[in-house]
Amino acid sequence: MAPAASMLRAEAGLGALPRRALAQYLRLLRLYPVLTKAATSFFFTGPLSHYFYLFLERWVPPEVPLAGVLKLLLDRVLFAPAFLLLFFVIMNFLEGRDAAALAARVRSGFWPALQMNWRVWTPVQFINVNYVPLQFRVLFANMVALFWYAYLASLGK
Repeated sequence: MAPAASMLRAEAGLGALPRRALAQYLRLLRLYPVLTKAATSFFFTGPLSHYFYLFLERWVPPEVPLAGVLKLLLDRVLFAPAFLLLFFVIMNFLEGRDAAALAARVRSGFWPALQMNWRVWTPVQFINVNYVPLQFRVLFANMVALFWYAYLASLGK
């Protein structure tokens, strides 16, 4: 084993790294909330949403009958559960919890969070995929996401 890797493992343990990353993220969020959320959105949610909207436009062209309804349905059935599960996995990792804790959190919190997601995001996404130009969809969704992430964070408390 490389000396640096063994030193890191000996000093902090492998499980301490996610906790330190979460502590640093929360510290930055407290000190620079707008900049920190902007960076998170830029590197994580922005690219995922951007490419999903491009995928929707290619898979369901506007000339398809009921294209807006079909895009909304795909967003609600495919993207929402997958993105929510990804959120649970990342938060579990950052909190330094194991797979059993993730499974317990998913069992207890995923379904209520998904139901709330459908309540909050369905009207938002209806407007987004039907009336917002493609180049502004991520921005529109991120404006609403600010409040949505506050709700998700409250589930862990």
